Amino acid sequence: MKKILSAISLALALMCASSCSFLEREPDFMTPDYYYENEEEMTNALYGVYNRLIDTNGRMYSKGLFGFFVLSDEFSYTNSFLVDNIRHGTFDAADLDIGRLWEILYEGVSRANFLIASFDGKDIEAQTANVKAILGEALFMRGYYYFLLTTCFGEVPLKLTPTTSPDEPYLEQSSLETIYGQIVKDMTEAEKLVLDIDVLGSNERISRTGVQAVLARVYLKMAGAPLNDPDNPDEDAMDYYKQALFYANEVISSGKHSLNTTDGKGYRQIFLNQVQNINESKEVIWEVGMYGNKIGAEDLAGSVGVENGILCRDESLGYSGGPITAQKKLFDAFGEGDLRRDWAIADFQVSYDSDTDISTLVDLSDESKEVNIWKRNPGKWRRVDWDRDAGRFVTYEPGTLAQLYTGTNFPLMRYADVLLMKAEAINESLEKPNAEAYDAVNQVRRRAYGFDVYTPNPVCDLPENLSREDFRQAVRDERFRELCFEGQRKWDLIRWGVYVETMDQLSKDVMATAPQAVYQYCARAGQNTTWRNVLFPIPNTELTVNKKMKQNPGW
Repeated sequence: MKKILSAISLALALMCASSCSFLEREPDFMTPDYYYENEEEMTNALYGVYNRLIDTNGRMYSKGLFGFFVLSDEFSYTNSFLVDNIRHGTFDAADLDIGRLWEILYEGVSRANFLIASFDGKDIEAQTANVKAILGEALFMRGYYYFLLTTCFGEVPLKLTPTTSPDEPYLEQSSLETIYGQIVKDMTEAEKLVLDIDVLGSNERISRTGVQAVLARVYLKMAGAPLNDPDNPDEDAMDYYKQALFYANEVISSGKHSLNTTDGKGYRQIFLNQVQNINESKEVIWEVGMYGNKIGAEDLAGSVGVENGILCRDESLGYSGGPITAQKKLFDAFGEGDLRRDWAIADFQVSYDSDTDISTLVDLSDESKEVNIWKRNPGKWRRVDWDRDAGRFVTYEPGTLAQLYTGTNFPLMRYADVLLMKAEAINESLEKPNAEAYDAVNQVRRRAYGFDVYTPNPVCDLPENLSREDFRQAVRDERFRELCFEGQRKWDLIRWGVYVETMDQLSKDVMATAPQAVYQYCARAGQNTTWRNVLFPIPNTELTVNKKMKQNPGW
């Protein structure tokens, strides 16, 4: 699973040694003659483009984009953090994390631009399949970084060429229509060039079906806010839903992907595979590759299983301070018999006595004690587990364990997401669900209850003859359950136009129902969410140097 990331680490070292501090610290500009001439140089440069998905300080998918940047009604940070903290939704345009996120995303764009420019004047059709794929992946990654930029910041400068001089003029912000047009252009060009997943052999690089799945996500975003009114979709929005359906169907019809149904416990196995460094690309179409745990020379580790892990201060079992707890709303969203719940939301914690070096079980499985539900942590990528049959702790993470870092990969696109996107796109474009829409959702639900995914089952299948509105809510609820803690909920709520009202209602519900006053911290992010929070502020560091930039409303 980690062979690509090992190569990335080596490539970064070689590039930094042979050129400049290009991948250690993004330069302000690069000389015009710095381009990549052969496949080896291009491959190394491509690894550098992917590298920006991992920020060693935690602002990308190593932490922030599944944690403090995507606050929603799924989880909250505990009261161990100060009230005046981004983890509770308190920040402004001077916030370091916001500024660094902006910088990292543009570093990714810059690296992609240099690599793409290396193909100028070349006969693309005359290149090998591997070289074509490098161009395709660079185009896709530029589109993906811009997708993250506009999702987070709205209108941003659209730079499509390398910066070769410090005297280049600053750019104005481009319109959302222009930015999304370029994202689609980059990704559709990439689709023709990248390799199939069975040729790549790893989902840590983007494959053809990976591009198609992300295009489905992009088109669903375009169909909703802020480009369109989710409650009154116009002709353009309806076309975007149809495009989302087209690309979702391309993934499904390829036959290269399916739901993980291992031993009737396929849902948990998805995440165990990632913890155990097992690469499985049937369900996980694309994932961010982490490598190492910052013990030794490797520095491509993340905090998956730590930032979003089970409280356990015993490093020999797998440390996490348990900084995140699941919202009771999420816990209550799972139906009786849904096997996902107690894997996604762990029903235990670990109490560790450092004086005696002894760890004991904190059993949170008794739901009659409501406080147990409020204490629960995310458990998808658990470093430690409790074997109830054997009465002992189990660790899944291989190798030497580090306190704060892991080599656990993080999923960016799963087949279950594709099925749910298909169902949503059908319902919205046809203004009602059809048999295919029902089947797509029901496959996900049957897996959740441990049944055969292709056999109708009255225990878990959605009721027939739902209206467009009821089916829409059913899909939204299924995404809430299936994709919890995977960094998608906030963006879903925003594109549906309900983020602010959802967070407001969450805060009211928490304040009214928390079993003890101490758990009212679960309301903080909701209390701090207002209309301006559908976008982050443009960082002050950018506004200071680029006088053509305008601050986002409310900031």
